[in-house]
Amino acid sequence: MVRVYALLAWTWMRASAQYPVSLALLTLGSLTVNALDILAIWVIFSHTTTLGGFTLPEVMFLYGTAGVSFAVADMLFGNVDRLSTHIKAGSFDVMLIRPAAAFLQMAVDRFNVQRFGRITQAAVVLGLALGGLDVPWSRAWMIPVMIVCGVAIFTSIFAIAGAVQFLLINAPEVANAFTYGGSSLTQYPLSVYGSELVRAVTFIVPLAFVNWQPALLVLGRGDPLGLPHWLRYASPLAALALALVAVLAWRAGIRRYRSTGS
Repeated sequence: MVRVYALLAWTWMRASAQYPVSLALLTLGSLTVNALDILAIWVIFSHTTTLGGFTLPEVMFLYGTAGVSFAVADMLFGNVDRLSTHIKAGSFDVMLIRPAAAFLQMAVDRFNVQRFGRITQAAVVLGLALGGLDVPWSRAWMIPVMIVCGVAIFTSIFAIAGAVQFLLINAPEVANAFTYGGSSLTQYPLSVYGSELVRAVTFIVPLAFVNWQPALLVLGRGDPLGLPHWLRYASPLAALALALVAVLAWRAGIRRYRSTGS
């Protein structure tokens, strides 16, 4: 499956490379738009020294880890939440009769180098944040774990959002609230939000396990809401549980799907 994905991605990238000027402008535009998020953080800290009790390097750490996780998931599988467009056009029927898995084809559709812009920006922020933090190796091991789990969580949300579109016509707008909205929410300390929202993204939609709970361990901080300490180690469990839900949802959607007849 990895080999098929790589071949399809390379095919789409070669196609987009036929228009180098357009490709360069789109990539530059992506980097510029993503850089505006960093500008917003600098504007906030130009008026205060902490945000929700967290310093600038700590906020940049949260932003960077959430940004890298979401960017990787979006690059590899984000296109799945555009399923309804293919259903309406009848092109999803074509994917079902090809030898490759429909989910894989949806994920890699129109893959281009522009998708790397968000990852580059988030990785730079994460690197700068780590340079300003003194994280001991006894806690630093959690950083790659939280990024991998974050990718799995966001990928699962993309898959669930795609599965919902087998039932709802205009589901992308609803799905974006949990995908791109979830990315924006996890870029800042959850301590700036209400306790009800924090509990919702901890025990219902497990966005808190993308970076918030494991970041508390990495940064050596206490939980502002006093939630159990063991939750800081629960990201793999949350990612696995959500992945199972995503697999079941996608398979149920495929079973219920009826061809457009076009």
